[in-house]
Amino acid sequence: MTQTAPRQIPLDYWQDARRPLSCLLFLLPWIAVYEAGILMLAESEPSQIRNGADYWLRSLLSAVGMGQLLLLPLLVVSVLLVWHVVRKHPWQLRVDTQIGMLAESLLLAIVLVVVGQVHQLLFLSLQPAAADARLLTLSTGSLTQAVSFIGAGVYEEFMFRLLLVPAAFWGFRLFEFPARYAAIMAAVSTAFVFALAHHVGPHADAFNLFTFSFRAAAGAFFAAIFFLRGFGITVGCHAAYDLLVGLILISPEASA
Repeated sequence: MTQTAPRQIPLDYWQDARRPLSCLLFLLPWIAVYEAGILMLAESEPSQIRNGADYWLRSLLSAVGMGQLLLLPLLVVSVLLVWHVVRKHPWQLRVDTQIGMLAESLLLAIVLVVVGQVHQLLFLSLQPAAADARLLTLSTGSLTQAVSFIGAGVYEEFMFRLLLVPAAFWGFRLFEFPARYAAIMAAVSTAFVFALAHHVGPHADAFNLFTFSFRAAAGAFFAAIFFLRGFGITVGCHAAYDLLVGLILISPEASA
């Protein structure tokens, strides 16, 4: 008797979109556009237009003697591949999953725009004299800003969600917090670190309660997406939101 190979069970979209391999395929175009954009747009020093998380991660790699140009993108790819192998996920890829992840990212970005507007209205009701809490207006952005926004989506999510959130989660679990509470505390604590990071360093934004509080809320929003929908959609949502508000709706100061 000949044995037939086991039939692969069709992947459900909601599970498939969370798999590291699906996330990797979804991220590759974002990474390629950002890295190519940096090389084309940087006149002399690429670090001048890299986003903060990208700069910090590359600086850390350089400090340990691994500052090669493409090492950070390769690190992102390697982490996702190792994650995929360790979890023993099937090596299947679906085009319809990629289309669904893009649509879901755009939808969640629009949800975050609405959250931002509610936050803005609440902030104005509490502090009517706040001059920099502005409602949406049409605006025009630059190609350099667009590239930076894409990089923020990739590398800020890699740093704060893929690396920091699981570390915080397992840290809370070491103190025997139930998984649900550990996840909530990891999301909230890393959200404040995410917001604070935008105000640290020589090129940081000046501290502003409105932008800090919104970025903390956005950080919690991204962490919730990370837990519920996976890394790829979190990156897509972040990048799509920054592109939407930074280039079409309002000025870049409202970006996450």
